[in-house]
Amino acid sequence: MSNLLVELSQRARTLPPEERAQLAEDLLASLQEDGNPEIEAAWDEEICKRLDEIERGVAKLVPAEEVFAEARRTTR
Repeated sequence: MSNLLVELSQRARTLPPEERAQLAEDLLASLQEDGNPEIEAAWDEEICKRLDEIERGVAKLVPAEEVFAEARRTTR
């Protein structure tokens, strides 16, 4: 890790939690800005397809509680 990165990290840790969270969101968003346009387009298409299935009532929706319970059962 470069000296600058170490210094930035140390200084960021002194920020109040809300500001650290905002900084983290901003940094993550900056990584996504450099995304692959083909992958972004494919995800956009998949999202539209899934929303359409939900709206038409053909998608099987599972409550989050069930998903998490199943995940806990299978990871033990």
